[in-house]
Amino acid sequence: MARRRQAVTIKHVAADAGVSLQTVSRVINKEPSVRPEMQERVQASIDRLGYVPSIAAQRMSGSRSYLILAINDRERTIADWRARQGTDWVDQMLLGGMLKCAEHGYRMIFELVDTHDDHVERELAAAIAALQPDGIILTPPHSDNPRIVDFLGKQKIPFVRIGSHGPGPGILLTMGDKQMAEDATRYLIERGHERIGFIAGSPEYRLSSRRVEGWRKAMDAAGLSTDGLLAEGDFSFASGEQAAALLLGRSAPPSAIIASNDQMALATLELARARGIAVPESLSLISFDNTPLVHFTQPPLTAVDQPIAETVSRAVDLIIRAQKGDEIPAGVTTVNGSLAERASVAAPG
Repeated sequence: MARRRQAVTIKHVAADAGVSLQTVSRVINKEPSVRPEMQERVQASIDRLGYVPSIAAQRMSGSRSYLILAINDRERTIADWRARQGTDWVDQMLLGGMLKCAEHGYRMIFELVDTHDDHVERELAAAIAALQPDGIILTPPHSDNPRIVDFLGKQKIPFVRIGSHGPGPGILLTMGDKQMAEDATRYLIERGHERIGFIAGSPEYRLSSRRVEGWRKAMDAAGLSTDGLLAEGDFSFASGEQAAALLLGRSAPPSAIIASNDQMALATLELARARGIAVPESLSLISFDNTPLVHFTQPPLTAVDQPIAETVSRAVDLIIRAQKGDEIPAGVTTVNGSLAERASVAAPG
């Protein structure tokens, strides 16, 4: 049996070059404090031995960990995983974040934290102590949790707040929720709809109110009333069903409904089918998220496509730029989504 070749480590390089481990690490990290002749000497040993730097070696200088920590909501993430209903927020986070990290020699670590935990600061402190990340990505609702934001603001670690407009420390990055809701509403208005209902998401997420604002803005601009056309959900299927029942039970029901996520849109579609309301002939329907589920409904749902992968990729890029001391855009950076047109919208019957 062939013997497995022993991996070349930073110790081998240091011994071959006749320098300390810290010197090799500084060369790997391209630190300016290393003399050119020493850089050439260490690099020659690296090339000769075929050494590939590891994260551990890169961390030895103490300047960077080459890890970025992405934090998502524990309760909702686990509920989505257990339901196995095709939500792909985490998949898209990993797609965008991991690919961008790989471009720069970083790794992304994914952690779940309960935003409602009374000891959330302790949980975050333990994760930071263990991983020593170069930056942190917060997703909603963490990105607007003042306890989490204030705690991270004291850690002197760059962190991005996805879906947040502030206030407080951190780099603000959004997906243009208000604009996307406005565009979806205008899309329906242009097709002749005047009574457009809206199912809002959980008030715990500030993006929910921004989506409502976008819907109201488009309706007001067209001179259309929103009275009796707003119902509140919490992003769950059950809440979408209740909200849709409220809207469709009106004496003058809407001819179209925008739901703030795919689960509530699916609930609306199911309720309409149960009541004999044809989509899109008698009711047009638009969803937010554009997860895999809405591609395969009958009819396939028109949906606001949230650019999750692109947004997390941008978050990684901003953190790396901040680590290097590069200038970061002031205010809120927006990554705009788009509308995926399918078969759930038609002119009012």
